Amino acid sequence: MVLQDTDGDGTADKSHVFVQDKELVAPLGVAVIGNKVIVSQPPSLIMYTDVDGNAKFDPKIDKKENFLTGFSGLDHDHSLHSVTFGPDGEYYFNQGNAGYTEITDKNGFTVRAGSSYRGGAPSVKSNKTGQVSDDGFVYVGGFTGRIKPDGTDLTVIGHNYRNSYEQTINSFGDIFQNDNDDPPACRTTWLMEYGNLGFSSDDGTRKWKLDKRPGQDVATAEWRQEDPGKLPAGDVYGGGAPTGITYYENGALGKKYEGLLLSCESVHSVVFGYMPQAQKAGFDLKRFNFFNSKKGSPAAQWFRPSDVCIGADGAIYVSDWFDPGVGGHSMRDASGSGTIYRIAPKGFKSNNPKIDCSTIEGAIAALKSPNINVRSLGFIKLKEQGDKSVPALRAMIKDSNKYFRARAVWLLAQIGTSGLQEVERLLDDSDEQMRTVAYRALRRQNYKFWEISEQAAKDPSPAVRREVALAMRNHNFELSHKILLTLAQQFDGQDRWYLEALGTGCAKKEKEMYDYLHSELKPGDALTWSPAFTKLAWRLHQPAALSDFRKRAVAKQLSFDLRKETLVAIAFTDTKEAANLMLDIANNGPQDTRELATWWVRSKATSTWKDYKLTTQLNSIETKKKAIDLSKHLTKSNGNLPSISALLKLKGDAKNGEKLFHSKAICFTCHKVGDKGNDVGPNLSDIGGKFGKDTLLDSLINPSSAISFGFETANIKTKDGKDYNGYFIDSDSDPLVIRDLAGNRTNIPKKNIAKKEMMKTSIMPSVKNLALNAQEIADITTFLATLK
Repeated sequence: MVLQDTDGDGTADKSHVFVQDKELVAPLGVAVIGNKVIVSQPPSLIMYTDVDGNAKFDPKIDKKENFLTGFSGLDHDHSLHSVTFGPDGEYYFNQGNAGYTEITDKNGFTVRAGSSYRGGAPSVKSNKTGQVSDDGFVYVGGFTGRIKPDGTDLTVIGHNYRNSYEQTINSFGDIFQNDNDDPPACRTTWLMEYGNLGFSSDDGTRKWKLDKRPGQDVATAEWRQEDPGKLPAGDVYGGGAPTGITYYENGALGKKYEGLLLSCESVHSVVFGYMPQAQKAGFDLKRFNFFNSKKGSPAAQWFRPSDVCIGADGAIYVSDWFDPGVGGHSMRDASGSGTIYRIAPKGFKSNNPKIDCSTIEGAIAALKSPNINVRSLGFIKLKEQGDKSVPALRAMIKDSNKYFRARAVWLLAQIGTSGLQEVERLLDDSDEQMRTVAYRALRRQNYKFWEISEQAAKDPSPAVRREVALAMRNHNFELSHKILLTLAQQFDGQDRWYLEALGTGCAKKEKEMYDYLHSELKPGDALTWSPAFTKLAWRLHQPAALSDFRKRAVAKQLSFDLRKETLVAIAFTDTKEAANLMLDIANNGPQDTRELATWWVRSKATSTWKDYKLTTQLNSIETKKKAIDLSKHLTKSNGNLPSISALLKLKGDAKNGEKLFHSKAICFTCHKVGDKGNDVGPNLSDIGGKFGKDTLLDSLINPSSAISFGFETANIKTKDGKDYNGYFIDSDSDPLVIRDLAGNRTNIPKKNIAKKEMMKTSIMPSVKNLALNAQEIADITTFLATLK
């Protein structure tokens, strides 16, 4: 649809259908770039082009093509999402973790990405893991891609998400995104190039719940924050359902808000705000509520922001849908209603400037627009003008707005020798952000690459040096080792972003780099390693370090945290020698280390160490937790309960509901709220934000009406006649890992399974069977509704 507000009163007074197409089945993104409309519709990015160039987007389609195809997840929310125009003139997009994706650009370069996730829609019947892309790397789950407008140079710039809906790129080239959780661990993250964000194992076969270690909280485990090779998660704020995201650089809100990152959070009925601040080689993200519904009435919670954009008039626009529930495919909005809100200063009058890119001045004005799609018009035209644009862009580099300066840098680097030389001079600029964007722009043009990399590797800014480390990823040891050494010598031993950039730069040459760094840095005895070398050895986790790891893992003079970190390095060394070392520590190490090493042996025995048959050699005895006997608490069904509508009219007492939750209702035995309860069923810490009271009440009375993802139950019979009835399935991996009501895990090799039957009923008992009266049920519902 094309909506127009022709008289500027804030209400659309004209609309028409741009395209109605049978291929469009629940598309999740639309981008307008110049005279092109790009729709995210699995299996393709569909490009509609207004060939005559009038950009009126009338119903007559001049050209339609599948710009890029092979995405998975037809009619699935974990599928292909929004396209964004970058400051470099390229298209950015992302795909969720539904099914297996295989896409090929116009040059024949193919990206492959899959994971263990199979579900959520009939279209996702299969998946693949461990598939190698044409660049030699394995990409897992959801990923972000970048591609040129002509369909060439497809690049993966981040992967291993659950379901990121969108990315936003500021004018310096920094990418931010949000990612949905499994239990309560949603996040907003700065995406460092090539980053692995950790939702699944590196080969995509194992869900995070299988690898959750003793003592880890959910946020640490879900995003694998104690594993080498994973990016810092950013702002992890709990349960939710993040959607659209954007970055405000200039406009009607003035300089105070320049650099504002906005992220829609539909569960919490809020648009979060951040003012990202550089923190060593990464960014610090402090969250605040920028725009939210008023609290009080139940309907206020139904504000579900889906996207946020900056208009050409400089105002902020937020779209929403109006629904009492979020997630779980249980939406209840019968009207299909929604709203677009405009946020601007009081007295603001919307004025969309007329865009005339026929002149250099007009194109520069477009490039300075607050709106990214208008900026695309200026970028495209200025690049077409070539050297004629250089004087105006050179002047723009001196603008008071730093984002304008950065926009000029990307263009100058793409306009011949004079432009490249102009950008090269910025490598000596006093502003580290300008030096960063200058290096990025020159690197992408392969301009004096090794010369500028040697210079930037000695830059005082960790952010600039980080960019050099990332650039080494695609070069062999002989070409890159000296620069990587220079970068390693400046590592402070604490900056996780910098460490991950170094590790990324060492990709596919880790063995050679570890040996080289060990010989050049001369770390000395393993028990006296510096913090910097300790972290480097952990990140590279090479077989050559195993003898030193052994020494550190059993050294009682080292803190338990250091020994625990050493066990992680051993566990991520996928050799038989590493497996036997862990087994030896499990059997003979210090008591605290032995317990954790035992866990590692059992965990790795179902994955990369499964061929070594280690568990039969363990001396330790594993204790089992006792599952609660629900039958002691169940009564005959209370058929005298009022209807749901009648129960909703009762005034509930949240404090009494909390007491009942942790006592008579026995909810705590399976569910966690904050730090109390157990992680057997879904975590309920934020459940009141996700669902209205009517939905919560329905779930209490009819728990089988909407079983949460990942908590389906099954009946399993093995070939030796054993039955596993009503246990939660954690994974479809081999061996299958199931969990009982006490949280105990059992590994069942798939070859031993005679029958697996998924149950349509929830293992959770209805409150009708818990001897609760109507008022008590109302109290529990009221308590759950406060959990936001």
